[in-house]
Amino acid sequence: ERETERETERESEGMGGKGRKKQGLCTKSPVPADIDCAHSVEPVNIAEIARDLGLSENEYDSYGKCKAKVKLSAYKNRRKESNGNYVVVTGITPTPLGEGKSTTTVGLAQALGSHFEKLENKVVACVRQPSQGPTFGIKGGAAGGGYSQVIPMEEFNLHMTGDIHAITAANNLLAAAIDTRIFHESTQKDEALFNRVVPLKKGKRVLSNSMRMRLEKLGLGGKPIEEFTQEDMARAARLNIDKDTVTWRRVLDTNDRFLRAVTIGQGPAEKGYNRETGFDITVASEIMAVLALTTSLKDMRERLGKMVVASDVDGMPVTAEDLNIAGALTVLMKDAIEPTLMQTLEATPVLVHAGPFANIAHGNSSIIADQIALKLVGKDGFVITEAGFGADIGFEKFCNIKCRYSGYHPDCAVIVATVRALKMHGGGPEVVAGRPLADEYLNEDIDLVAKGCSNLVRHIENIKKFEIPVVVALNAFASDTQAEHDAIQAAAMGAGAYSVQVSNHHALGGAGALDLAAAVEQACAASKGKGGFKFLYPLDLSIKEKIGTIAREIYRAENVVYSEEAERKIELYTSQGFDNLPICMAKTQYSFSDDAKKKGAPLDFTVSVDDV
Repeated sequence: ERETERETERESEGMGGKGRKKQGLCTKSPVPADIDCAHSVEPVNIAEIARDLGLSENEYDSYGKCKAKVKLSAYKNRRKESNGNYVVVTGITPTPLGEGKSTTTVGLAQALGSHFEKLENKVVACVRQPSQGPTFGIKGGAAGGGYSQVIPMEEFNLHMTGDIHAITAANNLLAAAIDTRIFHESTQKDEALFNRVVPLKKGKRVLSNSMRMRLEKLGLGGKPIEEFTQEDMARAARLNIDKDTVTWRRVLDTNDRFLRAVTIGQGPAEKGYNRETGFDITVASEIMAVLALTTSLKDMRERLGKMVVASDVDGMPVTAEDLNIAGALTVLMKDAIEPTLMQTLEATPVLVHAGPFANIAHGNSSIIADQIALKLVGKDGFVITEAGFGADIGFEKFCNIKCRYSGYHPDCAVIVATVRALKMHGGGPEVVAGRPLADEYLNEDIDLVAKGCSNLVRHIENIKKFEIPVVVALNAFASDTQAEHDAIQAAAMGAGAYSVQVSNHHALGGAGALDLAAAVEQACAASKGKGGFKFLYPLDLSIKEKIGTIAREIYRAENVVYSEEAERKIELYTSQGFDNLPICMAKTQYSFSDDAKKKGAPLDFTVSVDDV
């Protein structure tokens, strides 16, 4: 009802006109509900946001008055221009309530872009698109909070421009192709199957690009099709998928626990060809990871084709390219590859693109959004991006996976901490979403805070292993005390932080993050030209060596043990040539260890790898 009223107001009053971007926020105390804060400002027409950022009209397509798809040409047209400063926002190990990384990302962008005159139109925030799973769960949306939000928050948190739906369609098309191929190969003879994959049109065989690549892989690329023997036709047409090795599952962007495990093939036409599988949430799809890591349309096409979906009966990998479907997947993703331009409450530009979870996937927004943003802001500008959950997972993957493929290295890392979370890590009562906080979290307790700082200290130490300066953003709450802040500052500076700044951007917007913004600006200036960034591990280490490095150096585990299934998979993937890839660890976000109950900075624990 509230949104219907708002839409009526927009139609009667029109969008914010020129000059609206420079107007300050009219904040209230206490801070109203997020949706009321979001509705306190009329969004600037997205065409004006694009124009002020330097985008020409042929470099974006508007999706209504508040959103636009930015074309890849925006990067290509500026390829030779200098990049801006690159800042990544991460956090300590969070409570289930979250510690405000998204809010800090937006608040920092607002402070730099709307309150530093020299940086006007030279700041962009790059964030992930939220999944509808958390949005309709306890966690809620991911637009930020209070007076540091992406708006319109309803459009941001829901369908936006349909990217996640495109991933759902592409993922499930591939899933259907896998099971259909298994079915057809089980029911058809070699010649009939060959006629399907290499059709005869007007007396000539038509080869798709995927089939050409398959024939090259089989050593049949130089042989005229007319000379193919029955054996050649069988090799070309049959993938011989071992259905017990199929790893590709269907997806849906909804939390539906009853679809996690299903049996398919129950219809009368598929009788005898059923198998057990299940649904994942869409943002866990490998296609989401591909979207986040791709650097161009051509690169996306290649990455989609290389996705391994199963092994054949001889133990060789079967890919989407083998299934002759990579081109179709690319067509479904042709619009999703373009980032969506939106804005903050203070009209700072935001590029929203991709949304992989950090506890499952690599947990960062897209390389393409960063590419475009770094060129648009120019040499002296700032791009603020966010790595999901705590620095032990989202930030580690940001460095070892995203930066490895993008070629970009951050000039500064901002780690978000709260008194609440540090009290939990110091031994405070359990924090449960939906339940009132215990008294310990609402009253001063310096001892709990001091003990919990072990978690912050370890995260700072870990970030410094990548040779990146660390600025601590202490996300302020009304129940905090100065003594608690002082204890945190002392511990963080003692661990080697570049600066510690209390930030009140939730209540005040960008004006509440000015000290944080100044510290980030100084840290970036101090790191320029040093070129000290380094990865945690080289790719030529074995799979176990890379897992062990992450477990020891980041989690501080004493040992790593592997299940029989994990051992078998490592042997298989090594034999298939996939041992030279970076590692993406899936573990709990609530502890350095693989046990969510172990808070603070645990030592002497073992990490158990159940599957690979």
